[in-house]
Amino acid sequence: MLNFNGELLQNNINFINQENRGLRYGDSLFETIRVVNNKIYFWEDHYLRLMASMRILRMEIPMNFTMEYLEGQILETIEVNSLGNAPVRVRFTVYRNNGGLYTPTDNNVSFIIEAKELDAPFFMINESDYEVELFKDFYVNNDMLSTLKTNNRVINVVGSIYANENNYQNCILLNNQKMVVEVLNGNLFMVVGNVIKTPAKAEGCVNGILRKKIIEIVGKLDNYTLEETTISPFELQKADELFITNAIVGIQPVTKYRKKKYVNTVAKDLAGKLNTAVRLG
Repeated sequence: MLNFNGELLQNNINFINQENRGLRYGDSLFETIRVVNNKIYFWEDHYLRLMASMRILRMEIPMNFTMEYLEGQILETIEVNSLGNAPVRVRFTVYRNNGGLYTPTDNNVSFIIEAKELDAPFFMINESDYEVELFKDFYVNNDMLSTLKTNNRVINVVGSIYANENNYQNCILLNNQKMVVEVLNGNLFMVVGNVIKTPAKAEGCVNGILRKKIIEIVGKLDNYTLEETTISPFELQKADELFITNAIVGIQPVTKYRKKKYVNTVAKDLAGKLNTAVRLG
């Protein structure tokens, strides 16, 4: 079952019509959230990002959109799907209500919550072959809109098709200056010696929750230095490691980019520290 504005509905019910602004214009935001045993991972960070994004898109934030209310709605959706003791992937979508063309009739919103079971309760390192390549058919605009989790993910869809057609596990997105931004489904980190680099938000990358957490974790360690910076595609082949972060997978090491093969030593180290942060959080 899913949650539509606080009402629990069967998954196969038709409750969105052709006037939906998320469908028509991508006038929508979403959060993908990991929940384990009814504990919402990094809930405050997800909530604050959603509120900030709604303000940027000039959506009206309902008075009842408190952390406590939305947390209750998420947990209720999980419970009604009999997933209370399971690891769960939650997608929380909020969109501007029907009405108007490009200019909306009003800025009020609706929300949808979906819940699906995950395989593992902990962030696990997948050591299978994971090859990436640049996606150069289209580029990311390096502006504030690109940092938001909007429903306008056409470049991610087309890039995923390209990756699938060419037997890559993922693709690296570039901005209009041909600098590295992120991958199709998460943020990208590069390790050179004891320096960990990730594209700055000014490059156009999504303001990822796991990106933020890894930056916080590395900032407390003496043996690594973290830099939010500009990364050229040419630098990728000089790196010791590449790894991807997102809220569901956690950390995914890259094993190959073109002729370069990578180790995953730092990725494993940080994955352990990430799981510790979750337990203590």
